[in-house]
Amino acid sequence: MRAPALVGILMGSDSDWPKIRKAREALEEFGVPSEAHVMSAHRTPRAVAEYASGAADRGIRVLIAAAGGSAHLAGVVAAHTTLPVIGIPVPTDELGGLDSLLSTVQMPGDVPVVSVAVGMGGPRNAGLFAVQILALSDTALAERLRAFKESLAKKIASKDAAFQRMLGGAEDGAKPA
Repeated sequence: MRAPALVGILMGSDSDWPKIRKAREALEEFGVPSEAHVMSAHRTPRAVAEYASGAADRGIRVLIAAAGGSAHLAGVVAAHTTLPVIGIPVPTDELGGLDSLLSTVQMPGDVPVVSVAVGMGGPRNAGLFAVQILALSDTALAERLRAFKESLAKKIASKDAAFQRMLGGAEDGAKPA
């Protein structure tokens, strides 16, 4: 039996999934169960409101909302819940995602939505930010997150050592003259 979802992922269109699936992959990396649904702030507003308002009662602890263009999904979700909402502005062909970013970050006072980057690491960061939120009340998850951060530092130190060898510099952290 699958564990109940702790994170709900909503996207405005199924075509957004390839652009945002790294959010779920990040959650899976840490063993955080999630669910994903297609709902539109403009085409299915009642379904979005019902989903968001009932999420906490179903055990959801964090919501991620991804949308492109007139990206109001995260804001509509936030209007119907007290759970933290992470917005993923999905890149668009028309404006490269600037429209999505502005729609996601320009929330009025009293309706908070945190936004991640358009494209690049944004979707992965949304998943990792959800993990960080959940780790506040889960010591085992917090430990996995700490180990992950430590592994990132080791990975970069290793890359720097290799880079220094390529440059003919020292590996002990000394900077070449």
